Amino acid sequence: MRYRFEYAAFSVVRFLIKTLPRKTSLKVGVLIGKIFYYLHTSRRKLAGSNLKAAFPTYTKNECDRVLRSTFEHLGRQLVELLNFDRMSKEEMLGLLDVTGKEHVDDALAKGKAVMFYSGHIGYWELFSIGHGLLFKPTVIVARTLDNPLLENVVAKIRTRLGTRVLPRQGAIRGLLKALLKKETVAMMIDQHMHDRSAVTVKFFNRPASTTSALAALALRTGAVVIPVFTLPLSGGRYRLIYEKPVKCPEDDDPDPVRTYTQSCTDVLEMYVRQYPNLWLWMHRRWRMQHVEHSG
Repeated sequence: MRYRFEYAAFSVVRFLIKTLPRKTSLKVGVLIGKIFYYLHTSRRKLAGSNLKAAFPTYTKNECDRVLRSTFEHLGRQLVELLNFDRMSKEEMLGLLDVTGKEHVDDALAKGKAVMFYSGHIGYWELFSIGHGLLFKPTVIVARTLDNPLLENVVAKIRTRLGTRVLPRQGAIRGLLKALLKKETVAMMIDQHMHDRSAVTVKFFNRPASTTSALAALALRTGAVVIPVFTLPLSGGRYRLIYEKPVKCPEDDDPDPVRTYTQSCTDVLEMYVRQYPNLWLWMHRRWRMQHVEHSG
């Protein structure tokens, strides 16, 4: 019953968005975020706790301002994803700027496999769309939604331009297969990991259990690791930012997977510090009390 209710509510929003001009629809997205902020007390409290721990010098007013903006941003991204789903390729390209494209071109020209990574910051759902338009479709890893009805809809949007989606559970084999074929893959590295393959790194000076897949696969295949972020610009446009490839650990590094993962996490943290209102603070990212051995 719950899944059907969620799907019905989503369908109403989707229909409404189709009837509205894009500028107006984004205001609806902000409204959705505001409603979520006020109604989802537990997520609001969790987000506030995470934000305060990450930015201990923030005043209450500063925390409240960032939190409100974070929830509004989440609603806006949902609506924008629906907007992009009804646009032509030309319309979508007209809304995208790109910086750092030379990093991707250089890696591809050398015949390298490429691993892109990001976090739940900015308009992460637009990355695979924009990247598929600028280069070739990539293989992404995504958590399967609990609601199968919504999962079917979101999967169709994500794969519309040829992107292949691997469920997070058991994704390693599919990623390795793609990398060995010199394809490009993309994944997130800012969610808490439960399995034994996780490594512990510092994220905002706190231990965070993090996927080791990015670093382990890059070390195994020689893939280039490129951080990528999709950030909003004025006028309803977006910029895809491809950062310089993350430097591979030295050959004599005693724990290269952890070192590589920490280096990747440091780039992500730099962006979250710069754009705190664009990160998903309502996720239970930090669940550890001490630093564990990577295994």
